[in-house]
Amino acid sequence: MGLTLNEVYIVPFESYVDFYYHLKENETTAENYIKENGLTPISIEEDSLDVPIEADEVWASGVTYLKSKEARNYEATSGKLDATTFYDKVYDAERPEIFLKSTVRRTQGPNKELYIRSDSNWQIPEPELGLVIGKGEEIIGYTLGNDMSCRDIEGENPLYLPQAKVWKKSCSIGPAILLPESIADPYELSISCKISREQEVVFEGNASINQLKRTLDELVQFLVRDNDILPGTVLLTGTCIVPHNEFTLAVGDVIEISSNRIGTLKNYVGAFQ
Repeated sequence: MGLTLNEVYIVPFESYVDFYYHLKENETTAENYIKENGLTPISIEEDSLDVPIEADEVWASGVTYLKSKEARNYEATSGKLDATTFYDKVYDAERPEIFLKSTVRRTQGPNKELYIRSDSNWQIPEPELGLVIGKGEEIIGYTLGNDMSCRDIEGENPLYLPQAKVWKKSCSIGPAILLPESIADPYELSISCKISREQEVVFEGNASINQLKRTLDELVQFLVRDNDILPGTVLLTGTCIVPHNEFTLAVGDVIEISSNRIGTLKNYVGAFQ
């Protein structure tokens, strides 16, 4: 599923956050704003798209889907699945797992390169719904995110989580932001992931946001609690799609994460030189 680019408009705002609150304060919609201001669409090439918002920080949630819990347990038990783990506990706990995933200079947009680590042999993309957070706990938009992860590093020791999650070009968001006014129920969104290698599809998967263990508002509430979160921060809500246990990314792979209402976040896999 590709992003439709036949109606792209330039609006005179510094950021998506400013545009969103202008619409809200004037009790109007993006569609009405375009009509009232006589805006005309412009042409743009898909490969020229950048991040839809320059998020100062990108945070992420872990073990929010059953599929994710099962994958983490596989890693933690070296595939034996013979013990209850801390992943079982956090899946059922009141407090979710929330961690800092990326900063603005580490985050890539669509059609850009993502890196795999040089010290990991088991790496995957994690397709996720991203929430754009506004003032307080308000969710002001929905986007897609790729939380690149090293399964072997996290599986070796949970204290290695920052190294399994954060490195140069280890996160992407895009291709667009879906306004809350455009969807009545975000749990109706679906996500799919396709990974191609030398023009052959080596993995495909899909899932629905309604499989989420927690509510979106709940995740936001835990993130902002006693925290310093700027409007425009993005919170990834956890992965519901995990490639089979024998799979690992390779240089040259193409990752496409799609949603039925947001478009396709496409990235190319590279490595440190």
